[in-house]
Amino acid sequence: MSKRIAVLTGGGDCPGLNPAIRGCVMRGLDEGFEFVGLQEGWRGFVEGKTQPLGLAEVKEIVGKGGTILGTSRTNPFKKEGAVDKCLATFKSLKLDALVAMGGEDTLGVAARFHKEHKLPVVGVPKTMDNDLSATDYTFGFDTATTIAVDAVERLRDTGRSHRRIMVLEVMGRHAGWVALFTAIASAADWVLLPERKSDIKAMCAHLKKVHDRDKVALVVTSEAVELPGAKKEGEQLDQFGHMLLKNRGVGEQVAELIEKGTGIETRSAVIGHIQRGGSPTLFDRILGTRVGAKAAELVAAGKFGQMVALRGNDVVGVSLEEATAKLKIVPPQWLQLADTFFK
Repeated sequence: MSKRIAVLTGGGDCPGLNPAIRGCVMRGLDEGFEFVGLQEGWRGFVEGKTQPLGLAEVKEIVGKGGTILGTSRTNPFKKEGAVDKCLATFKSLKLDALVAMGGEDTLGVAARFHKEHKLPVVGVPKTMDNDLSATDYTFGFDTATTIAVDAVERLRDTGRSHRRIMVLEVMGRHAGWVALFTAIASAADWVLLPERKSDIKAMCAHLKKVHDRDKVALVVTSEAVELPGAKKEGEQLDQFGHMLLKNRGVGEQVAELIEKGTGIETRSAVIGHIQRGGSPTLFDRILGTRVGAKAAELVAAGKFGQMVALRGNDVVGVSLEEATAKLKIVPPQWLQLADTFFK
């Protein structure tokens, strides 16, 4: 009897989700699986919102950004009665397994469903933040960082024309991987990360030296950095207990601190959700495809409660619970490498 598998994508979208969906479905078809898409992440599981998910739907989506299934930041474990509705959806759709694609929050929910309700779940890691500790890289990160590097290089041109210091704010809630890789790959002059305390005095002294020499200086900052004297009034939390970062204005605050500390005209730019959209890079197309296909293989083997991980050049199954237990933050050796290039 053919197995019926549901697929959902949760949390922030990123390039590579559609290749992952495609990889899962097309590999699953080899096993005789039938697929159904759950719309808008865990919200679709709660409300039973579905859409067809067969060869016709996935054949040509490898180069498309976003997710054809839609997404949300819904947490069923934070809404009264939502977990029971999810279990009822699983039963009413006559499902044999669920493939959940997402980051720490989405996969944390998947891990709870498996542990607490024995739901046959397989996880696929997705986050442009690259902050899941069980896998070397997550799809979405390469595309997001490539876009950010292009933005820095454009800011350098206009900054030099106006003899300004330029600040680019990039995404990254808990970990500074996007900011770090962007800064190194674009030859930026300073980077601010949530992993270390912001030394505004040292930054300003360095930027003034660089600007005097090059007529331009560039700073990349993560949206989640803590700045001295920053205001926290009115900050809101999402359903996973995370602070909503959209109103913090970190880039603008950094620019003000730099202008005050150097006396040099400084401008900021926020790349924001531009990093999330658009066609995925080759790396993210291949990685998304591989981990999606591996998820179908784990379902076929009955290896539930696992997440697909990239280890070296291999994609393997690891414990979903362990994979979501802690975040992968930027370690000291990477910080030292970045500092090498700030001259």
